[in-house]
Amino acid sequence: MSRKIEIYDPALCCPTGICGPNVDPELTRISRTVTILVNQGHDVSRYNLAQEPEPFSKQPDVQNLLTEEGPESLPATVVNGELVKSKTYPTKAEFAEWLGIKEEDIEVRVPKNTINLSTE
Repeated sequence: MSRKIEIYDPALCCPTGICGPNVDPELTRISRTVTILVNQGHDVSRYNLAQEPEPFSKQPDVQNLLTEEGPESLPATVVNGELVKSKTYPTKAEFAEWLGIKEEDIEVRVPKNTINLSTE
């Protein structure tokens, strides 16, 4: 069964949150992980409260979370419409469990062979 994972980010300065002079390594990690999963064909989305408030108001569990605990409860993760995590981003192990894949499938793959394209 295909799984849909939605991550509801707190208000970030840009869509990825990777901007400005002090980049949070956790935002870099989650951005990279989501990109890898999307490129593998998994249905993973991120929503930024500052730039995309509509998905927050349409997801009942996230709306309730924000009402009860405020924006400090973000990020929140929803899998197939059910809130499964709040206050921290998912780990690779959690993504792997939810998607039914191996954790190592989420690693950035470095090619074993490279081609030198230098013209020098």
